[in-house]
Order: sequence, then structure tokens, then C-alpha cells
Amino acid sequence: MKPKEMGIFEVKNKLSDLVDQVERGQRIYITRRGKRVALLTSAEESHQQEATSILKAIRLFRSNAKQGPESLKELIEEGRK
Repeated sequence: MKPKEMGIFEVKNKLSDLVDQVERGQRIYITRRGKRVALLTSAEESHQQEATSILKAIRLFRSNAKQGPESLKELIEEGRK
């Protein structure tokens, strides 16, 4: 589904209908003076975007991490003491 764009005034007048559309998968950009200022989307889609963002951050962190001189086996053994 192609995202819609609607002005704030129109959104205020049609919010109930727009929420129904969002539940069916529609994304709606809310505009002010022709500029996008917000996105109305389902909570499920929002959670998926957050999870994707977190995974990207973890992958970036791991790719920049440097391995220390100890092996994993040595670190495990040290933790058991």
C-alpha cells in the first residue's frame, strides 16, 4: 500500500477512520504546511522498526569491537573461579 499524506486539520476531522486504515496496514504521513511532520502507523509496525534499529546498533557495535588477547575458553575458565 502506498503511504498517504494528509494535513493536520483533515487528520483531526477523520482520526477514527484513519485509525481503522492504519489497522489494515495503511501508513499515513501527517503534514503541516505541506511538510511531513509525523507518521501514523500501527503499533506492531513501530515495534518491528524499533527491533530492526536495535539489531543494526548491535551489529555495528560488534563490527567495531576489538578482540582482546584472551581466548573465549580462558575467559570462561576465569569466570568459573
